[in-house]
Amino acid sequence: MKRSSVLRRAVLHRAVLAVAAVTLAAGCVPGAAASGGTGTTPPSTPATASTAPAPAPSRTAPGTDDKPSSPAPSSSASGSGGTPAPAARILMDDGDESAQVRELQARLRQLGHFDRAPTGFYGTMTGGAVKTFQKKRELPRTGSVDEVTWKRLVAATREPTADELRPSTTHKLDTPDPRCTTGRVMCISKESRTLAWMIDGKVVSSFDVRFGSENTPTREGEFKVEWKARDWTSTIYHTPMPYAMFFSRGQAVHYSSDFAARGYNGASHGCVNVRDKAKLAVLFDQVKVGDKVVVHW
Repeated sequence: MKRSSVLRRAVLHRAVLAVAAVTLAAGCVPGAAASGGTGTTPPSTPATASTAPAPAPSRTAPGTDDKPSSPAPSSSASGSGGTPAPAARILMDDGDESAQVRELQARLRQLGHFDRAPTGFYGTMTGGAVKTFQKKRELPRTGSVDEVTWKRLVAATREPTADELRPSTTHKLDTPDPRCTTGRVMCISKESRTLAWMIDGKVVSSFDVRFGSENTPTREGEFKVEWKARDWTSTIYHTPMPYAMFFSRGQAVHYSSDFAARGYNGASHGCVNVRDKAKLAVLFDQVKVGDKVVVHW
């Protein structure tokens, strides 16, 4: 009896150990649910303290294609050493017409850079004179008058007198044609390239003038002012003819910006060109329709 009892106990003990082993094995299967599980993968769990954190996401700005941004400019590039000086303000340039341009020309003439009477019109000759001045003063040869050029010119010259600003003419007046010695007449000499406004033999004012070319010559003879137009544009050549005083079938005495700019390098289409606009404006108001015009050699 004793031996059989011992055997029963041994069998019972083994059965208990087997059940315990099965239970322990079921609790350690990966993926088992807390409730006894269905075998599905559980939701991810937070990382434990011993788990290394994931790298932070890139913070590149939108639109940079994940490329590193350009390096910031150095302090030397943005500082006073790297910032270009602002360009000097232009005061006078080609095509301008003003009292200041007339003063510019008079001052350049004092220094021997401008060899004609001031006209107030900024053309190629004035630009060339400005370049000469800039070269002698070691300034950029732009041909335009900026603030630096103007200050240097003013410092190197004196204020022009009234005669320097508006001399009677660059050329010496010719001996008047006998037809010019009586009455009111614009006496125009091709020989001296001048126009003298005369009343009863006395010269009231005078001007430099330019004539037509060989193909379009200015007619010679005695004429009368047929009509006047303060603002006129040629119906043939479509060019401005301010202060026009017509005397012979479309030929007129008038202001020419081309003459003011290029001097005698050009020619008219037959008219008598005047390059001093301000003086011609005064003459325009004095001359009357019917006054005499004499064009001679």
